[in-house]
Amino acid sequence: MIAAIILAGGRASRLGGADKAAIDVDGRPLIDAAYAAVSGASPVIAVGPPSIARSGVIVVQEDPPFGGPVAGVATAITALADTDSPAETWLLACDLPRAELIVAQLRDVPIPEDADGVILTDQTGREQWLAGRYRLSSLRSALDALPEVAGVSMRRLLAVMSIHTIADRVGATLDLDTWDDVEQYRDQEDPV
Repeated sequence: MIAAIILAGGRASRLGGADKAAIDVDGRPLIDAAYAAVSGASPVIAVGPPSIARSGVIVVQEDPPFGGPVAGVATAITALADTDSPAETWLLACDLPRAELIVAQLRDVPIPEDADGVILTDQTGREQWLAGRYRLSSLRSALDALPEVAGVSMRRLLAVMSIHTIADRVGATLDLDTWDDVEQYRDQEDPV
């Protein structure tokens, strides 16, 4: 069994403060794409507002509030400590409408023995830290090495880890950060 951490906190400033997780995409709230992708995971920890609660999902608020993705990961890891957590966890952002394709590409890719995680790189070769699977022990160690978690970038958190990358060949890592992104995605997904 693999756990899952879904990050849905933040201010969504590039969306004018809208509730990013609740944006309707493909006829459902955007957060539901991430939940569908990890439907076989246990436990599922979602970091964000109470509105992202679903049956079978443990919802926590990052500490400090709006402290950034690393603060969210740290809060989720703490919540996992209260469960019978497995050795690995999915780590996904809530703004990935094709999250199921991320999981499909990585599901059968083992984390190499000398690595701490496996993630996708987008079509420009950029590493997508929040589109992958990690060893929980490695995330805990990386978090323990930080003097604080508020405002820390994912790049800094993962700098001490060895990450195995897989090229995203189907555009699964597309994320919706702005209203333009949302509208472009809706336009391409709508039948002509």
